[in-house]
Amino acid sequence: MRVSRLDTAEMPDKTAEIDLSLLVDVIEKYRGKKGNLIPVLQSAQDIYGYLPEQAFRMISKELGLKLSDMYGVATFYAQFRLNPVGKNIIKVCHGTACHVQNAKALTVALEDNLGIKDGETTEDNMFTLESVACLGCCSLAPVMMIGEETYGNLDGKAAARVIKQMRKNR
Repeated sequence: MRVSRLDTAEMPDKTAEIDLSLLVDVIEKYRGKKGNLIPVLQSAQDIYGYLPEQAFRMISKELGLKLSDMYGVATFYAQFRLNPVGKNIIKVCHGTACHVQNAKALTVALEDNLGIKDGETTEDNMFTLESVACLGCCSLAPVMMIGEETYGNLDGKAAARVIKQMRKNR
């Protein structure tokens, strides 16, 4: 997985209001339970689609977890997101088979088509582009996945057609 630096000028508004009452049941479910950090973070992410700072602070306060421990876990595991994502997450496989079949060119074509870099979300919040380690579809390499749909044997033009069709069908 590739990790890119965040440009703080492009970061989303993290002061936006979120409904913290949605966390009350999660906090009560895991209150006092050993090893609760990851399930609490997973539940919070299921609710909001990412882990908002306000949720971190509430969980820390209510469960007595250190913010530094929480951020450490959230930034270590690729499953956690610290920023909102688009309606559709485009996952481009960069596993061995896809790498050999030029997945990098596929990612570059999608970046050009969407006007974003890997790891970013389009301005209309319709797409988030992510490189992933492996999607397990090696015989279809190179592959991208959008939601539950897998697209294989792609090149940049074929990927652009998929994006164009999705924008058309909004």
